[in-house]
Amino acid sequence: MKINNLEIKPGVTFTESATHFCIYCPNASEMNCILFDDFESENGVEHSMQIDAQGYWHVAIQGDQAGRWYGYKAKFNDEELKPAGPYTDELFADPYSKHVTAHNSYRQDARSYIFRDEFDWENDAHCFPDDPRDLIIYEAHLKDLTAHPSSKSSGQGFYQKFIDRNQTGGINHLKRLGVNCVEFLPLHKFPQCEPPFEQTTPEGFTNTWNPYSANYWGYMTSYFFAPESSFASDYSNRYSGKTTAAITEFKEMVKALHKENITVLMDVVFNHTSLFDLNPLTHLCPDQYLRSDEKGHLLNRSGTGNEFRSENPVARQLIVDSILYWMEEYHIDGFRFDLAALLDRKSWDAIRTAVHEKYPNAVLIAEPWGGYYSPHHFSDHDWASWNDRIRNSIKGSDPIHDKGFIFSDWQHETRRERLENVFKGTLNHGEGGLYNTSAHSVNYLESHDGYTLADFIRIGLNPELKDQVIQNREEVVRLDEEELKLAKLAALSLFTAQGMTMIHTGQEFARAKIIAKTPCPDDEVGRLDHNSYQKDNETNWINFNDIELNRSLFEYYRGLIEIRKQSPALRMCSPHEISFEHYGNPLVITFYISGNDSGDFNDYYVLLNGMADETAHCKLPSGTWEVIADENIASAQSFDIVQHSVNIAPCCGMLLRKLRH
Repeated sequence: MKINNLEIKPGVTFTESATHFCIYCPNASEMNCILFDDFESENGVEHSMQIDAQGYWHVAIQGDQAGRWYGYKAKFNDEELKPAGPYTDELFADPYSKHVTAHNSYRQDARSYIFRDEFDWENDAHCFPDDPRDLIIYEAHLKDLTAHPSSKSSGQGFYQKFIDRNQTGGINHLKRLGVNCVEFLPLHKFPQCEPPFEQTTPEGFTNTWNPYSANYWGYMTSYFFAPESSFASDYSNRYSGKTTAAITEFKEMVKALHKENITVLMDVVFNHTSLFDLNPLTHLCPDQYLRSDEKGHLLNRSGTGNEFRSENPVARQLIVDSILYWMEEYHIDGFRFDLAALLDRKSWDAIRTAVHEKYPNAVLIAEPWGGYYSPHHFSDHDWASWNDRIRNSIKGSDPIHDKGFIFSDWQHETRRERLENVFKGTLNHGEGGLYNTSAHSVNYLESHDGYTLADFIRIGLNPELKDQVIQNREEVVRLDEEELKLAKLAALSLFTAQGMTMIHTGQEFARAKIIAKTPCPDDEVGRLDHNSYQKDNETNWINFNDIELNRSLFEYYRGLIEIRKQSPALRMCSPHEISFEHYGNPLVITFYISGNDSGDFNDYYVLLNGMADETAHCKLPSGTWEVIADENIASAQSFDIVQHSVNIAPCCGMLLRKLRH
């Protein structure tokens, strides 16, 4: 629809004389837009809307309505078209809300806020990588990096705390570590709360699974265009988002990161929607936005019972609109798509085309499973994705029953040829290949899901620790000699693999997730956690004092990050430039990397000894080699010279560099 040549889109559009409201709900027989002067006003002014041929309801209200709140109420005369569920007759916020004010409850009872954005970006530009393999991604929860007292951050909200210049945590930690990209866990507006534990709500919801009744990680999106307001300075115990502080402070955070040349990625959850709040997609138009089977039951491959119907053109357009909005209005540089295989393939192409037509170097990363395992399919559609094959090959998939290379073992799917191929970028022409190019491989050993890498190592070497209640936290957090060796071997393996590199918060100092004691009735308190999605406490908050307990590992990661940033051949060489040597033992991995095609001035030699009890005696290619990493140190400045041969201690590695003539 156009008015005076201005296209009216879903949400709010300002024209010269009016404020236009638009919502898609084709099954409704009536729709009213209700305006409120205050968020807590019980009564508002109703405005009847008109439906067009495409199923969009419209109303133009005279004057500039900025500074007011609004919501929609629908009526359904046809009972067969009326959505099932407890919320149909309630007031719904706009699914295209750019900002919402919400109560801090499982219902949220959100209302959309009308505003004009006047943020000063001060010439800020996107921070796209020239090549995605240049990125060293730091996956992080915003609050984790600022909530613990050891972060020493100041500010009235966690967006502000994150960019505090005098703190130990937040942006200063990223700078000190040297990463050039941060990937935030979800920051779209989500309900912080689930229904009370082991109680049945008036709507009939019963929470039997989450004693914390919290959605700390945010993988339950309510509004795909609005920022999470609980991290803003105007947060109160009753509600969040009373002002537009979240919008301003989010943008200030992005601007501050860009000033440090740090690329900003957002983790987005388009595979399902939030379930228990008054989400308009879930409860007002479920037939349009959610998938159901032939019996009308909502599909549940996401594990949440409300799978997003991306194949519907209207639903697909919402995804594209959201992505472009965050890039244009918030200067976001790219996205990681949660359980992206649940989106239909036409949507993969629609997203990529819309983004790359406008921003050719924007980063698109899939979590390539959900409905099925699909890294190779995403690569065919020119998407990068998380590479679980390197994760499983290097560390294993289970710390007790299915350990990998660093434990002197073979994960059940792995053999020598597959392990070699993961260092090349897990390429399709090789054993266990997934990708057409290493630019599509996001290499990682740890993410928000599962045990931390360090806890995986702790349990792998001491299986009894899996079910122990830990009495001495410091004793467990501090790595012993054997644990430290494996942690460094894992890091060196990760940083010498072709593709993008991703680490998770605290991986650099062997973070331990020990379930903290709180008033919540958790029987697992004191044990190592492998799924901390609901814990807004010291289980997740980063204790920066732990860096001193494992300072050697922290400095090792800092060195590897600097090496990788300075060494194009370690991340983006041509496949033919990597050649492996064989020593009769498949657990001894050595390979030569030529820097020619990548423009690197150096060649490299990587030596990794996965044997638990034997030293590897390895011959070197001709010439004099600088040592830039061994079992103790990683440094962009060489600290030793070797020729002819070297000995690699058990479960240790070495990285050598030589100027190419």
